[in-house]
Formats: sequence, C-alpha cells, structure tokens
Amino acid sequence: MYWGIFLVFGTQVFSQQLSFSNMTDANLPEVSKSQRNSMDAKVGDIDGDGDLDLIVAVEFVKNIILINDGNGKFSDESFRLPDIQALASTKPYPYYPYHDTEDIALEDFDNDGDLDLVFVTEDDKVNEFYLNKGNGHFEDRTSEFPVQGVSNGVLAGDFDKDGWIDLIVGNNGQNNYLKNDNGKFMDITSERLPLVEDITQDLQAVDFDMDGDLDIIVANEKANRFLLNDGMGKFSHATPIFFDDDVLGEETREATFADIDGDGDYDLYFANVYMFQQVEPIQRLLVNQGFGKKFVDETEKRLGFTKEYSIIDGTFADLDADGDQDLVLLTHLGPKLFQNDGSGHFKDITKSAFGELQGDGVDTEIADFNGDGKLDIFIGCFRGSDMLLIQD
Repeated sequence: MYWGIFLVFGTQVFSQQLSFSNMTDANLPEVSKSQRNSMDAKVGDIDGDGDLDLIVAVEFVKNIILINDGNGKFSDESFRLPDIQALASTKPYPYYPYHDTEDIALEDFDNDGDLDLVFVTEDDKVNEFYLNKGNGHFEDRTSEFPVQGVSNGVLAGDFDKDGWIDLIVGNNGQNNYLKNDNGKFMDITSERLPLVEDITQDLQAVDFDMDGDLDIIVANEKANRFLLNDGMGKFSHATPIFFDDDVLGEETREATFADIDGDGDYDLYFANVYMFQQVEPIQRLLVNQGFGKKFVDETEKRLGFTKEYSIIDGTFADLDADGDQDLVLLTHLGPKLFQNDGSGHFKDITKSAFGELQGDGVDTEIADFNGDGKLDIFIGCFRGSDMLLIQD
C-alpha cells in the first residue's frame, strides 16, 4: 500500500484503495471454523507477551480463547478457562452446564495488572466472572457475581472515577449498575440508573458532553436511550436533549460512534435489524451538530442508503491510516466496507477490499494482529466459520 496517494471520485477524495487477504483457513484454529454461534469477541493481551489475543463468546458451548503467536496466527487455548462442572442433578437447560453466552467485558477488574473476564448470558440467565491468575489462565468467580438476568450486553468503564472498572449489564428488563469495590461487584442499580424496563442489545460509553466523564448510549430493541453522567456515576435520561424520537425507533442490534467529519465531536451509527419486532429497519448515521443541538440523520447523504434488510454490527476504525474513520458493517450476507473521504462521506469499497466474502457476521474486532502496523479485521459469525482478514 502506498500512503499519500489519493483517488478522486467526483467531489470526494479517498486514499489509496484498501485490500485484505482472507487468512481464516491459514491462521484460525478448527474451533473457529466450526458451525458454532459466535456472539461477541474482545481483543487483549491475555498472556502478557505483547501481542493481541482474542476472547470469543459462543452460545451453548465453552467460550473460546485464541492466543496469538505474534504473527497473526491463533491457537485454541480455551483450556485457560476452567471447564464448568455439571452438578449431579437433572439438566436444567438443554446445553447445561454451558450457557447462552452473548457479550464480553475484558478488563483489569481487580487492578493487578492483567485482564479479567465477564460473560453475560441470555436464555439461562447465568453470568460468568473469571479472574486472571497472572499467567493468562483464569479462575472461576462466577459465584461472586451479584446479578442474573436475560442479558445481551455488558459495558465496562470507570463511571464514577474512583480508579476501579465498573459494569453496566444490559437486560431484558431493568439494566444493572455494578460498582467495583476493590475488585468485588456490588449491585447499586437503584442509586445509579433510571429505573426503566428495556430490551437492551448493546451499550456504549463515550463523553458526549465533553465534561470528563463517561455517558452511555443504550441500544434497545424498541427505543434507544441516551444517559448523561453527573460525574459521580449517577445517570439521568437525556435522550430528548440530543435526539428526535423518529431517529431512535428501530430495533437496534449495535451502536458505534466516532468523529466521522473531523469537527471534534462524536457522531453515531445505529445498526438496525429485522428480527423480533418484525418492522423493516431504517439504518441511522446520526451526525453531531455540537453540544446543545440535536443530532441530524444524514444516512442517505453520507452512506448512500437508508434501508438494508439487517445490519447486525457497525464498527468505525481508521483502516487506511489517513486520519479519518472508515466503517465496517455486518449483514446476513457478508461484511461491507465503507471508506471515509475525510469529510464524513463514505464510498462502498467492499468488492475491491474484501472480494467475495459471505457469512452471517455478528461482531467485528479491528486490531493489528500481525504487528505490521496495519489494522486487520476479525469477524465472529453465526452458524458458520469466523473470519480473519489481514490487511495487505
């Protein structure tokens, strides 16, 4: 790739064309290529060797740890997670003793310098908690986790700025705020979150009002919400301040944010789906007009479409290293890549960048997996092989 070379399309300017090689067969282990349901993934240096590993949440079976050899080739080292022991009783769930795992938090929860794990679970309502023993192997602390529920999302952050990473669990019902008290989680939901019944699929944290604390985007099946932090980890409804009702009504699977137009504030993309609500979705790229003003829907203007049967995930990243944020979208038919021209307008370069890729993607993780200074893409897929795309 030759940086600094530009291609002009009408009035839009794009950096040199991106391209990726599908390294799934060569660089992912067999467990990643099975017909399992990968629901989420997180990137981090699990074993402390300086490269980026992967944790993958998988429905109904043991979750997966993929260890990087430093060159972007991964091995299955799921043995680093303890096997869950079945109790001597009638199976309470068809896939017992494993769980309907949906989302992951990968952070240093006990402040000892290594990464710990939380998995949240939907159907069987058992959330899992694991502490890193310091060598990239984990011990089960699930019995210490204070809440259970039909959970699809989990968000980690130091919301009250006390130096400890807290959690917000997104539920079908009331979401939970778990305060981290010296490595122990305490449920203080009634003190910190509005009491409201949602069907939450995703949670994102960003300092939207630029006051030094983390605010929250709540992506729901029916109506998304925006919550403002008071600086001490107490959140209040602020949706009408920032959004008109008609841009938040779709069934949202994922939310993502970035400064797409280089004006210094965060813009939003909601990946909307046709699933449980049985309503044709409109995709939403919402552009921030500055603090005190409402976001404006500019999907058609900037992406060139508003309707897509389902987009399950959206992720912003500067894939071409030109200083602006590009966008990867996952559909039931395969991933799409939209390149930013620097002003927040996007061109679909899927075919030239990815070739003919098919798969029911659910989650995207973008990182430099092979240490060459370029960003690569891992895609967790539903009922099919996960994908690893290494940038050329």
